[in-house]
Amino acid sequence: MRVLVVEDDDSVADGIVDGLENASFEAHRVATGTAALDMVQSWGPDLILLDLGLPDMEGTDVCRAIRLTSQTPIIVVSARGEEIDRVIALEMGADDYVVKPFGMRELVARIRAVARRTGANVAEPAPATQRTFGPLTLDVRAQRVSLDGTDVHLTPKEFELLVYLSEDPGAVFRRGDILHDVWDTNWYGTTKTLDAHIAAIRKKLGNSHWIESVRGVGFRFGEPA
Repeated sequence: MRVLVVEDDDSVADGIVDGLENASFEAHRVATGTAALDMVQSWGPDLILLDLGLPDMEGTDVCRAIRLTSQTPIIVVSARGEEIDRVIALEMGADDYVVKPFGMRELVARIRAVARRTGANVAEPAPATQRTFGPLTLDVRAQRVSLDGTDVHLTPKEFELLVYLSEDPGAVFRRGDILHDVWDTNWYGTTKTLDAHIAAIRKKLGNSHWIESVRGVGFRFGEPA
């Protein structure tokens, strides 16, 4: 998957490009809006990461210009975190919005989520058919969960949520990202739906420590001590 990084800060751009290449993406960086518009036509990226504060033109203007000729997915990556900035970027045609600073794990997850929604050309690593964590086994292909050899009956959404969290054991997943990726939506209401699903999974697994709450952030999956 070819990702065009439009970022004028060298240190930020270098970090993003390195992270993308480590995640097996092909990344190319430009520092201006004009260069970005040229690269969209000449290189044909599969997805664009677009900063708003560019030296020659506003990122929202770049986004609008791209949308005149291309439906290439665009993720705005900006230090501007106000709601109005998000709204304007989305109205100009952006598919998602990530606020700096961010982790590469989050950015890669956002790229893959946008690619799934838009049908962009992305080759995702094949998931392991089975994941084993001590006495807990997840069979992704068969959608089965067993604990100490006994089947655990989860609803489809509970299973999807457990698989999502277990993709990176020990990592903290933010509430908003979980709702965005598992429910495939921008969530503007309460997070009670997520909390209810987490509580149900914990009850069925018989130990709340399989999924740990991280206060003020989200949840972490890991084998209980």
